Amino acid sequence: MVTATATLGGTASNVTVGRVAHGLMTMTWTPNPVPEEQAFEAIKAGVDALPPGAKAFLNAGEFYAQDWGTLNLEMLSRFYEKYPDYAEKTFLSVKGGLVAQERRPDGSLEYLRKSLENIQKALGPIKKVDLFEPARIDSTIPIEELMENLKILVKEGKFSHIGLTECNANTLRRANAVHPVAAAEIEVSPWEYGENQKAVIETARELGIAVLAYSPIGKGFLTGQIKSTAHLPEGDVRLTMTRFRDDEILKQNYAIVDAIGAVAKRIGYTPAQLSIAWVASLGPHVIPLPGSSKSTRTLENLEAGDIKLSDADLAETHKIVAGNKTKGDRYYGLSDKEMHLWQ
Repeated sequence: MVTATATLGGTASNVTVGRVAHGLMTMTWTPNPVPEEQAFEAIKAGVDALPPGAKAFLNAGEFYAQDWGTLNLEMLSRFYEKYPDYAEKTFLSVKGGLVAQERRPDGSLEYLRKSLENIQKALGPIKKVDLFEPARIDSTIPIEELMENLKILVKEGKFSHIGLTECNANTLRRANAVHPVAAAEIEVSPWEYGENQKAVIETARELGIAVLAYSPIGKGFLTGQIKSTAHLPEGDVRLTMTRFRDDEILKQNYAIVDAIGAVAKRIGYTPAQLSIAWVASLGPHVIPLPGSSKSTRTLENLEAGDIKLSDADLAETHKIVAGNKTKGDRYYGLSDKEMHLWQ
């Protein structure tokens, strides 16, 4: 059993969750979705490993499938149907509000309501959405309008707590002034830790908001198992990202993998665990959000939440992070601005 826990922010500040959350995207957004029983065991293992009173934080998506459909939520529906008592043992966050065919967010009240109704239909009657996150900030409307729309949907009982994804510090502050934000989900890892991440983490600390740090293992890259594009299956979503689809860029970025791996080996942990523990060290409100589709990996990730890195180990890891600038864009060869990220 792991022991470390964390609390969420805003209206969910009374909710205690495991120190490390569990992302479910890779269970279904893959060329070959994992066998359902394997996915179920991966979720159950994470829930069962937590101390009494702590819920497992699960992160799902309305569009986590190769066809951008609701396969992820349908899988969860069957999980809760088979294990109904796990509904109360889990805190479920779902991303939505994305016009999948056009790859753009829509923050209008009408579309968000439609998205949430679609989510709940796929999720079934046993589990309700605890935290809803617009998958991206709709830059065509003021953030204040988006938050007012979300407030209305909370009052309608569509979900309980408001989260944001890929917001910048200014947007987070403006949003929180309209309604308390429970969590802000941003990408944070030893190979993705820039000024935006630092600003959001500090602003969230000031405002009492949790930070969900997704991809703390660099979408698997920091494990050291991805050395070329040949190590990714055809159709893998990572092959749309310049950091993964170009062997020369992979080679250049591998320096940080070697450095992280050397520290991890010396202190007796896996590179993934060191990466997760380093992300957790950025603040008690920073909750690493790695994905896993195997029970063994879920437990390995959770155990990282109990790791207490020494000052010397932290200093060495910080030095590695600061000294290695990641090559390549995060998504589709486009900049964050072009992808409407960090709004």
